[in-house]
Amino acid sequence: PETRHVRGTMFCDIGLTVDPRTNRLVICSAIDNLCRGASGQALACANLMLKLPVDTGLNLAALMP
Repeated sequence: PETRHVRGTMFCDIGLTVDPRTNRLVICSAIDNLCRGASGQALACANLMLKLPVDTGLNLAALMP
């Protein structure tokens, strides 16, 4: 996963693979921490106060890959 695919969104891209040497599952994720922090929470709270669906404006496509 790459951060450019989730920039400006509330999405989390997850990738996984098996390490052939150890036979362990390796999991990696990518998020845009600027949108997933206080700013995303503030928008969710504003949506609730305005009686909008809580995810309005938060589930948009990435700004630009």
